[in-house]
Amino acid sequence: MSFRATVLTLYPEMFPGPLGLSLAGEGLAKGLWSLETRHIREHGIGRHRAVDDTPFGGGPGMVLKPDVLAAAMPEDDGRPRLVMTPRGRPIAQKRVRELAAGPGAVILCGRFEGIDERAIEALGLEETSVGDVVLSGGETAALLVLDAVVRLLPGVMGTEASGEDESFEGGLLEHPQYTRPAEWQGKAVPEVLTSGDHKAIACWRKLMAMNATRARRPDLWAKYVAEATRTIDKAGKIT
Repeated sequence: MSFRATVLTLYPEMFPGPLGLSLAGEGLAKGLWSLETRHIREHGIGRHRAVDDTPFGGGPGMVLKPDVLAAAMPEDDGRPRLVMTPRGRPIAQKRVRELAAGPGAVILCGRFEGIDERAIEALGLEETSVGDVVLSGGETAALLVLDAVVRLLPGVMGTEASGEDESFEGGLLEHPQYTRPAEWQGKAVPEVLTSGDHKAIACWRKLMAMNATRARRPDLWAKYVAEATRTIDKAGKIT
């Protein structure tokens, strides 16, 4: 069974958007994954199909109504239910791989001031963030998450190994990449990469990945070192 994505949004015209292009788009056309959009407005209340109301306790903005969201939500079929919100847990590559290995995902795109907390609890929504930024709505965040997941689905990427040796896999940022010409603007490709010594190349790439992570993402580096320390404590050697 292919990966099934269902997106709840007030702007269904934003989908598939970039997901309809390149490898993701080809995979969509081939049936390697499917995308359904549900227009939240179709489940609005009253003649004007209201989907939001003012927040209890006062304050600016509007809040998406729990009864509307419950009506728009598909029946529980075992797929994870995500809601894109800046207060959620930041998405990480580990979670992306978990989603890609599953049957699909239901993604609710937040809008306005937020979502009624009761809907989050009752619908079992997994609050998910794409970083410490505030967007106009959850649609662009949902596109980001789906792009990260879809590229890992079997048959989507031309080379399956392409997803195994890149940033965040193994806890490190990716090593630098080079291609022809071998010399450009007076700068040559590192000699080790043209040596043909695959063991030396692997060691160089690992060292460069470690250096980049330590310099650019000290948070990731600390996690990597902690995991390496646990491995040593457990086995008595680095494995």
